[in-house]
Amino acid sequence: MELNSNHFLKRTILFGILILLILPSIAIGQTKTEQIDKLMSLYHEYGQFNGSALVAENGKVIYKKGHGLANMEWDIPNQSNTKHRLGSITKQFTSMLIMQLVEQGKLKLDVPITTYLTDYPKSTGDKITIHHLLTHTAGIPNYTSFPNFFNDHMRNPYTPDEFVEVFKDSTLQFTPGEKFAYSNSGYFLLGVIIEKVSGKTYEQMLKKNIFTPLKMNNTGFDHHSTILKNRATGYNKFGTSYTNSDYLDMSIPYAAGSMYSTVEDLYLWDQALYTDQLISKKSKDLIFTPDASGKASYGYGWGISHQPLAKSSDSIKVIGHGGGINGFNTIISRIPSDKHLIVLFNNTGRTDLGKMSRSIGNILYGSPYDTPKKSVAFSLLGAIMDKGITFGLEEFEKIKSSEIYAVDEREMNMVGYQLMGVDKVKEAIEVFKLNVALFPESGNVYDSLGEAYLKNGNKELAINNYKKSVEIDPNNTNGINILKKIDSK
Repeated sequence: MELNSNHFLKRTILFGILILLILPSIAIGQTKTEQIDKLMSLYHEYGQFNGSALVAENGKVIYKKGHGLANMEWDIPNQSNTKHRLGSITKQFTSMLIMQLVEQGKLKLDVPITTYLTDYPKSTGDKITIHHLLTHTAGIPNYTSFPNFFNDHMRNPYTPDEFVEVFKDSTLQFTPGEKFAYSNSGYFLLGVIIEKVSGKTYEQMLKKNIFTPLKMNNTGFDHHSTILKNRATGYNKFGTSYTNSDYLDMSIPYAAGSMYSTVEDLYLWDQALYTDQLISKKSKDLIFTPDASGKASYGYGWGISHQPLAKSSDSIKVIGHGGGINGFNTIISRIPSDKHLIVLFNNTGRTDLGKMSRSIGNILYGSPYDTPKKSVAFSLLGAIMDKGITFGLEEFEKIKSSEIYAVDEREMNMVGYQLMGVDKVKEAIEVFKLNVALFPESGNVYDSLGEAYLKNGNKELAINNYKKSVEIDPNNTNGINILKKIDSK
């Protein structure tokens, strides 16, 4: 679950794990396990990975290891049995519970959700099916994208029914089935439906129907108040330094992102998906098949794609998902044809796990792979915070073309938002302007610059950049909506 601002949602490439690049490097004379360990150790050395990793080849674990600290205050290291919050990886467990209820004859995928949620507004609920919720094609606005959502709701506990009130009266973004728009709201509703139909809580259903049968003893619905052995602390990375992540009441992510687990337990989950222990092959085929509308390569709680293998013309089917929640981000990538699995949990906030997963995937197939480089963006942030924007821009010019550094659009954007978060809006504008110059074909960079200008009171420049963003990306609903709001004032 992407429980940060909408800007993080749209800056996060939901299917990062599903696209292999043509990669330039390959290790000679090393085992795959040694190559993976060297790769992940280097990512950790460069401050880009701090967490737990597991890799399986042909169904057998060949690598599992922790990197960095699970708790920085007590110097407790991450291990393969460290418990991390999963974020949106939770969604695949929600879809599994739904399909179990379908097999039991308690749910139908193609009837209106008002069949099960009798108090939900009929004006929208009569048009939406469970299939729409599962595939993010319902058109219900994503509640984590609501203005001031985190300030208004993040720390407050809710019952599922209470929280549905937050978004149930929202206008649909489009006719259900017409488009794909990632929405935590849809998966929240799926959790409520599970409770209404089963008569048990979502947490009880997870434990009874999945965790206990699979002996996933280190997995559960997270509660802040619970004393949880081997729990990782979540941190936010700010350049080269860290802070504790903001508190989030776990009733808010709920069926869209409330779980914790270990990389070892997700291996048990992966292996069970090759059997009929939880549901039939027919139901699994539905889960792992992209929505027939063709709006996105997304099944039921999983992203699905065929990806090329390095310079080969061959491709492989990859099923996976990422997750992001305060202080954590995660990724699971499955290659069913060869029973390969890659699971990466990071407890220092946002980092590009998709890039790491792609490199590991190429290692498994003996193909060239990318090795990490130092982040220009994070070095820029450190320089700005240390000696100001002028010094930072000078440092940027010195290192931007260095062979040991890399410029990443997502990281540059992240730095801009981190600067805005500490009220350095003018500095953020300069960073976003750099990103526009570096990536002029990206609508997202103009959107971010527009937001910074708007926050700084430069309405005309904000409008110009939002318009450019929408021109490049007509599906940028955030930019469209903000332009409407500006025009209405």
